[in-house]
Amino acid sequence: MFRNYFKTAFRNLWKNKFTSSINLLGLSVGMTAAVFIFLWVQNEVSFDNYHPGKENIYRITNNIQISSTETWVWERSPRPITDFAVKQIPEVEQAVKLLTAYNLVFSVNNKLFTEKKPSYVESSWFNVFKYDFVQGNALSFSKDPFGVVLTESTAKKYFGNAEAIGQVIKLDTINYTVDGVVKDNPNNSSFQYDLMMQLDGYLSNPKRTNTKNDWNNFNYISFLKLQPSAKKSLVETKLNNIINMNRTTHTDKVSLVGLRDMYFETDLQNSSLPHGNKKTTYIFSLLGLLLLVIACINYVNLTTAKASLRSKEVSVRKIAGAEKKHLFFQFIAESLTISFIALLITLLIIKLCLPVFNSITEKIFVLPLTSITLWKVLIGTLLVATILNGIYPAILLSSFKPLNFFRGRSVLKLRDGMIRKVLVVFQFGLSIALIIGTIVMYRQMKFIQTTNPGYNVSQVASINIPYKVYGSMSDSAAKSFFASMKHELESQSSIASVCTGGEEIVNVGSSSSDNADWDGRDTSYKPTIGILSVDADFQKMFQLQLKEGRWFRSGSEDYHNYIINETAEKEFNMHMPTIGQRFTYGGDTGRIIGVVEDFHYKNLHEKIGPFVLANNQGSDSYFFIKTVPGNIQKSLSDAGTVWAHFVPGMPFSYNFLDESFNTLYKSDIKTSMLIFIFSVIAIVISGLGLFALAAFTAEQRTKEIGIRKVLGASVQQITMMLSKDFLRLVIIAIVIAAPIAWWAINKWLMDFAYRINLSLWIFIGAGIIALFIALLSVSIQAIKAAIANPVNSLRSE
Repeated sequence: MFRNYFKTAFRNLWKNKFTSSINLLGLSVGMTAAVFIFLWVQNEVSFDNYHPGKENIYRITNNIQISSTETWVWERSPRPITDFAVKQIPEVEQAVKLLTAYNLVFSVNNKLFTEKKPSYVESSWFNVFKYDFVQGNALSFSKDPFGVVLTESTAKKYFGNAEAIGQVIKLDTINYTVDGVVKDNPNNSSFQYDLMMQLDGYLSNPKRTNTKNDWNNFNYISFLKLQPSAKKSLVETKLNNIINMNRTTHTDKVSLVGLRDMYFETDLQNSSLPHGNKKTTYIFSLLGLLLLVIACINYVNLTTAKASLRSKEVSVRKIAGAEKKHLFFQFIAESLTISFIALLITLLIIKLCLPVFNSITEKIFVLPLTSITLWKVLIGTLLVATILNGIYPAILLSSFKPLNFFRGRSVLKLRDGMIRKVLVVFQFGLSIALIIGTIVMYRQMKFIQTTNPGYNVSQVASINIPYKVYGSMSDSAAKSFFASMKHELESQSSIASVCTGGEEIVNVGSSSSDNADWDGRDTSYKPTIGILSVDADFQKMFQLQLKEGRWFRSGSEDYHNYIINETAEKEFNMHMPTIGQRFTYGGDTGRIIGVVEDFHYKNLHEKIGPFVLANNQGSDSYFFIKTVPGNIQKSLSDAGTVWAHFVPGMPFSYNFLDESFNTLYKSDIKTSMLIFIFSVIAIVISGLGLFALAAFTAEQRTKEIGIRKVLGASVQQITMMLSKDFLRLVIIAIVIAAPIAWWAINKWLMDFAYRINLSLWIFIGAGIIALFIALLSVSIQAIKAAIANPVNSLRSE
């Protein structure tokens, strides 16, 4: 019986080649988009789910009470807290710590390598978190204080195809032995570290002895693995008791965040771990399902539209003894067949488009046919497509009564024509909403890129001097070092100008609360103030505009003076005039010598707050060089030569600030790009469905068109007659979709402190685009029917 179902299904698909082709094309494109979305969503929601005992692993979080209205949330903790937790809290099974590092330079066989993602981990790290060792083991690492574990790709980069175990890599004067090689980190791991060193070796340095037991040093990301029966709230209470006993003056309260909850955290002050957006994940989950629904609507509409052509077939089958359930399963088999064929085509498209998808999402989806994740998504998509495609057509087509032709009503007592119209409106409504979203996102990204941030970073590159280069120098020696290197850089003809600073201006992370004071300050007012140390040439380099006062001068005159921004001047409520007022920051007292116009030292998601510029006294770690126009490569080469003279034995690296600026909005750009791609897919699928429906309508009304032409109707009149009903549906879709899209996109814009206004033309433009595509889809078939020879259609009458 089942064999007959599928045999009949294939026969029917072959008989209706045009309809089947439209269905397959729309379904395969829709399923491809849905599969890609579901893969991305599955990766987002499964972060860190692969670790055994994940439900019992928590990160220690510190909530620092800054003022009555502001609390900072830190993912880092003092080093001793885990040691005390293991000893004093029975519910704690294991505890491990992680110390992140950045841009460490390793020597391997006399070759230098800069690692962007190194870390120090505790000896028992691999007992808590799951890693797949391909060489060596966790036990060897735990016994070796100067052991290191590499990922496969890093081991290959260092040693090629040679055995990595036992090899030595050098960091400064310390030799580390490779004790293990693990598989590359999964996409859905919070720990994207390519090189992990033993923390015991790091702490063995006598210079770090004082910080080992410092309860005020929040440098470590600490994890606890609790007993399965442990209560989180009880452990939190005990941790706070430990804090109270060891930190006598503090304003922090400890809490525990589950391992699986870390990825979607939104309240952290800053973080070194990757994070996602739960709202975006939900939106894309819904979008994937809706794209699949849009693709399935084409099948439903075309199948039900052709129902009258199969009424005789169904009636004959029933007279021959077929029961309703047999017919129902017959049409479900047809749906499953076309969905399965579409899935095979989807696999081919996925294989071809996977590199592009990886490039956009910046993930590494390999998706071999043995991947369980891939087949979960594919089978799930197939089942959803089959259900969406099959249920309504199967109920409708199996409900015909023998000897009674199709009357336009389904068993649900709804006119089938009305159902099709509703589905068309739904298709185009979603397409229009996506078009509106694409336009708004594009304009917001354009607004970000064209909005004057208050500074100019064109052709400016940053060079970071590692702390270890000057950290052991005296203050005078460090000043001399930076002054000499700056002078050498300025002497290069390819470099237009040079300045120094504490951080890149595009994303200043330094801030403090209750660390500043001025005359007339309300002692209860403890604002969070951003701070950046700069030199005398910083303003000229970045073209910062002064509202009043002056900039820092060379020499020691302004070592203790400050410049504040407009927002600080307004919120500090200082005595007037501002210039000349006393200002203390971090215990260092000076005078305010200038007020700079507000500039965006963070991304446009965040509102500009109080900001202070301090004179760096010639010892900051960043050099900024502005290249001579048209001479970028020469300037970088010259800067590299200067680097080699002052920082020998370390690889030269640089970063252009316009790239850093764009990095701030990488997530937004990726989201807008994906929305654009999926909106194009939605409108194409909707257009295909309308094209096929128009073709079927024209076919059904062939004789009517012939009679109208004989009676004098023009091509334009016939085209309008066939098009107006479809265009009316699109107009209804515009009216319904516009307010829904306005609400949704306004929610998205609320995440930006600085954003565009929603203009009426955006909605009108989206409607015109949808009408044009609909008119194009329908007109092709309408004009084809209108110019046909009426004799051919009336010959049989």
